[in-house]
Amino acid sequence: MTTHVNKVHHVTTIAKVAKDLGEDDEWLHDVASELDIEDGVIWVYGAGDDGVMALTDFGIDNLIELVKTRRQL
Repeated sequence: MTTHVNKVHHVTTIAKVAKDLGEDDEWLHDVASELDIEDGVIWVYGAGDDGVMALTDFGIDNLIELVKTRRQL
C-alpha cells in the first residue's frame, strides 16, 4: 500500500508575493485570479477572515510566468 504525501509545507500570501516582486497588490491579485488550484493557488481562511489568496512555490513560479505573458501583451 502506498500513501500520498503532500509535499507543500508552506504557502505565501499574495500580498507578500506582490511585495517581493515589486508589483501592485491589487493588480497581481487580478492576474493570479487566472490560476487554478492545480497551478498552486489556494485560499486560506481564519477566524473572521473573508479568505486570503496564497500560493505555493510552484504557484509563485506560475504567477511569474503569467506576469511575463501579461506584460508582453
